[in-house]
Order: sequence, then C-alpha cells, then structure tokens
Amino acid sequence: MPNFITKRWHGYHMVLAMCFSLVLIALLSTYNWAFALIGLFFYLLLGYLLYRAEKQFRHEFNEYVQTLSQRVKGANQTAFDEMPVGILLYDRKGQVVWHNPFIKGMADKDSLVGWAVTDVFPDLDRDENETGKLHLNNRSFEVVHDPKERLYFFREITRLEELRERYEREQNIVGFLHMDNFEEAGAGLDDQERTLLLTDVQSAITRWAQKQDITLKKFDAEKYFMVFRRETLERLIRNRFDILDVVREMTQHNKIPITLSIGVATFRSSVVEQTHAAEAALDIALARGGDQAAVQQKDRVVFFGGKTNAVEKRTRVRARVISYALTNLIRDSERVLIMGHDQPDMDAVGAAIGVLRAVRMADREGYIILKDSNPSIDALMAAISEHRSLEEAFIPPDKALSLAGKNTLLILVDTHKPSLTIEPRLVERSERVVVIDHHRRGEEFVKDPVLVYLEPYASSTSELVTELLQYQDERLTIEPLETTALLSGIVVDTKSFAFRSGSRTFEAASFLRRHGADLALVQTLLKEDLFRFVKRAEIVKNTEVVYDKIAIASGEKDERYDQLTIAQAADTLLNMKGISASFVIGLRDDGKVAISARSLGEPNVQLIMESLGGGGHLTNAAVQFEGVTLPEARQRLLEVLSEYCEEEGGDVE
Repeated sequence: MPNFITKRWHGYHMVLAMCFSLVLIALLSTYNWAFALIGLFFYLLLGYLLYRAEKQFRHEFNEYVQTLSQRVKGANQTAFDEMPVGILLYDRKGQVVWHNPFIKGMADKDSLVGWAVTDVFPDLDRDENETGKLHLNNRSFEVVHDPKERLYFFREITRLEELRERYEREQNIVGFLHMDNFEEAGAGLDDQERTLLLTDVQSAITRWAQKQDITLKKFDAEKYFMVFRRETLERLIRNRFDILDVVREMTQHNKIPITLSIGVATFRSSVVEQTHAAEAALDIALARGGDQAAVQQKDRVVFFGGKTNAVEKRTRVRARVISYALTNLIRDSERVLIMGHDQPDMDAVGAAIGVLRAVRMADREGYIILKDSNPSIDALMAAISEHRSLEEAFIPPDKALSLAGKNTLLILVDTHKPSLTIEPRLVERSERVVVIDHHRRGEEFVKDPVLVYLEPYASSTSELVTELLQYQDERLTIEPLETTALLSGIVVDTKSFAFRSGSRTFEAASFLRRHGADLALVQTLLKEDLFRFVKRAEIVKNTEVVYDKIAIASGEKDERYDQLTIAQAADTLLNMKGISASFVIGLRDDGKVAISARSLGEPNVQLIMESLGGGGHLTNAAVQFEGVTLPEARQRLLEVLSEYCEEEGGDVE
C-alpha cells in the first residue's frame, strides 16, 4: 500500500497524539490511580479500535484495488477487441505474432498468426516508417508503421476517402472555348450560308455541352465561357475532347474548316486566378496553331488534339505591329544579344542574321551567340568568315554572359524553350527577352518575355524575320549574304518549298530575291559531302516498316551522327513509296539519343514527339534523350506509336 495512504492512519500526528495521551495517563496516576486505570482502559480500547479500523481499511482498499485492476484489464481488453484501430505485431522474419480482432475483419480471416505480413498485405513495406495508405477489399486504411517495434497500426478511412473523392469530382472547373478562323471560313459566303454555318457549329457545341453537363455562356462572337465539374473534365480527357473532331469534320467541306481551341485550368487557388490560368491555357492553344485543348494542371500543361496545321493568317497587321514594337525595344537597349537553339540549323542562323540586320539599322550594338559550328551550317559559316562585319558579330556564350546587363536585350530565334538554347543561363540572367519562333508552343516557355512573335503557321523563323524586316525601314539596305542566309533557312525548313509553304512563304522568298539573295549560293550552302551521304545510307538500310506505312530506322550502336544526318535520313525515308511517316533514331556527337520524325500529315508526328518529351510540327518534329540507349529509345517510340494508333482507331492512314 502506498505510504501516502497509510500515513492517513498512523502518521506522525497519530503517534504524537497517542504518546501525549499516554503521558497524561501517567501524570493522572500520580494523583489518582483509579482514574488512571480507567484512562488506561479507554486508551487501550481506542488503540484496539484504531488497529481494527486500520486493518479493515487495508482489506477494503486491497479489494478495491484488485477490483479496479480487473476493471482496467477488462477495459483494456475491450479496447483492444472493440476499438476501430488495428494493431499487428510481427517478428524479425516478417511473420505475424499477434494482432487484435480488428485485423481479422480487415483480412477476412480468423487468425493471421504465423502468416507473412507481405502475404496478407502485399502493398506493405517493412522498411518504411512513414504514414501511408492501404486499399484492401474496397476499403481504405491509414497505416502507421514502427519498424523498431515491428508494429503496425491501421485506421479505416474509407468514408473519408469517399468524401475526398466526391469533393474532387464535384470541384468546379472553368475554361474557355474559342472558334478558330471563323472569319476566314466565312469569307466568300453569302449571309445565309454564313449564318447557316455558324448555326450548325453553335448547335454542335451546345449539344456537346448539354451531354457533358457543361454550363456554356457565349460572351463574344467567337468565345464561350465554360463551367463544369472535375468528373466532367476527366470524361473529356478520356474522350480526348472529341468536340474538336466533331466540329472539324462537320466543316471540312468548307474551303477553310472551322476548328476549336479550348483552355482549361484545373488547380484551385482562387476563382480569379483560375480564370486567368484558363485564359492563359487558351492563349497557349492558339499560339500552337489552334484545333486543340490545353489543360493547365498546376505546373504543367497537357495538350489534346492539334491534328491539323495552323491556317495561314490573311492579314499582315500583326507583323507590322511586332516589327514596330521590336524596333522600339532595340532602340531602348544598349546592346542586343541574339541566340538560337543548341546545335543551330540554317533556319536559326539565318533568322539570327536577319535580326542582326534590324539591330544595325537601329544603330545599336548586336551579337549572335554561337558555341560551335556543326555540319548543317558549316558551309554558311565558311561564307561568313569571308564577310568581316558578319564574322565579328558571332561571339561564344561566355563572352555573351559577360556582356549581359540591365540595358541588354536578348532575342531568341527558332526556339521558345530556355532549356534548348545555346546558353540557358543567359535566359535566366536577362531581364528583357524577345521570342521569335515558328514552332508550336510547348509546355516550357520563357518566363515573362517582353515581346512574343510565335506563329506556328509560318514555314520557318527566317520567314517571320523577313516579314519583320519589310516593315523596319522603307530604305532597307541588306547585304546579299544576309538575304541568302534567310532564304537558305526557308528552303531548308520547307524542303525546297515542298512542305509547309504558304503564300506568304513565297512572298518572303520573293522579297529576299529582290534584295539580292543568290539562288546559286543557296544551293552551294545546302550541298552535302559524300561522307554524310554514306552515313545516311547506313542508317536507311536499318529500316523496319511498322503499321504498313511507318518506317523506323536506327543508326549503328557504336556510331555517332550529327543532327543533320539523322534529320536527312528521316527526309529520305519519307520520300520512299508507300511511306507516310518516318522515324530515325541515332546517337548524336554529344552523347544524346535523338529521334527525328517526318510525316505527310498523318500520323501527327508532333503529338507523338510531345508524348516523348519533344515537340515540333505536324509533319516535322524531334526529341532528344539523355541516359537512354538506342534500343530503349526505340521501345519508347513503339509504345507511343501503339497508343497513338489505338486512339486513332487502330490504324494509321
């Protein structure tokens, strides 16, 4: 019995009281022994009663403690048996040595003792000690693991998970739907035909919205505002936004079919920010040429559609406005740095030379950043070496970094992805960046550019720069080598005007020809040597045809190829009879595995390459891998092709 309880009866105060009483009786005996005897009797009687009371208290207290212990043990056992938490102990071999009844209900077994934990719960990891989740028999459990004690705790969270899933499904999503090139599609139609066309398209959009449970509100002649639930978005993603195909096929008999662009934002912060993100997603879809949906998911954008080429614009207003804005930015700068993508081709260098001419016309200091030459531009660089004013404008990345300052303007040509530039650090360091590109906009983009001229309808960046030069100054003076470089960029990207060539492509070429472009020099610059021809032939001989019309070729395992050779091999395969698309895989000089893709329009190689992390155009795209072997790259390509063919109905036309 604890001392603090026993002292209640025979503590110092009781001992002193009894001793004091005995002293009084002794003093009383000196005066009257009879009264002393009576007092002694009562003293002994009181002592006896106190003893009996103490004994009875100890007995009753022990009985109470025993009863309480039994109740506590019973409560503990009841808690172990009835509480909604599972407890499981296992030994060093991973076998169950004890568990409470809750575990039996989880595993639907009478006893798990002697079973291996991984046999009963395959998803559990005995090396992890963090909280996790376990899904078993349509039930969800929160798992807490203590490896030191070899102990698991399980708490059922099925209802909580159902509520969370319901909350996710019922979240409101906002988006914008835009009818592309409606004005161009209606050109040449009378009022009745134009109204009929618009009515058919709007009816199809309205029926689709009602079927998908989407609230649709038209707020502009060509724009709709959409509100729907996340479960609807998941359904749209599974269907890959089939309304894009419906409207395109409905209007395909028109000279210019109407297409749709959709921008959606899924992440939730505030309604205002979500709306702005949806508008930005729509802008990205339009910048990629339209006929697609862009879904903003926190820090990434997922694209659907994009099966058609962008329609060539009918107005030059945008080119004139961009040219004027670019001139002002150049004049407000102390110097201008011009940079293309890594391993630049003829289009990148030609466009950079064209921008340099605009810089010099504004009387500003301009430089073109180039790390190393490569076979695709060797002939052009050799011609530039004989042109002193141009040769001095080319500087290495290290020097460009030292020149970058507050009053420096950086102009990116033929790329909008910082990671693909010659010197990504320069993009991070520059406060003002201009982007001029003809590739469809990808997920990665320059942060806060001051000016963007991204037109995916254009054949090449050289074409865009040529148009900008036309609005720079009426008294334009440009060197023949500069116009030849620009024309070479157009010729290379259009395969000598065989692909992606619109009316404005030929107008740009005519402008360059009038200003001294040398066609003979263009042919000289584009000539290839015999060694590269042989290497290209080595790649072509390793060709396999899949899906009847798709050619896949791989370079030799230990052989390295430049990007130009890989691209030319893809072009060569596309010219073969019966081939609608070609993919060439090769190991580049920098150790990366590259895939160059070409097609006649179907399949859409841009979508295929984007699935692998690359990008490009509908008929011309590419991707590069690091730390991947040729067989692994080939396997990835085959998997993406298989998925693409399934989505397109099991065949590639």
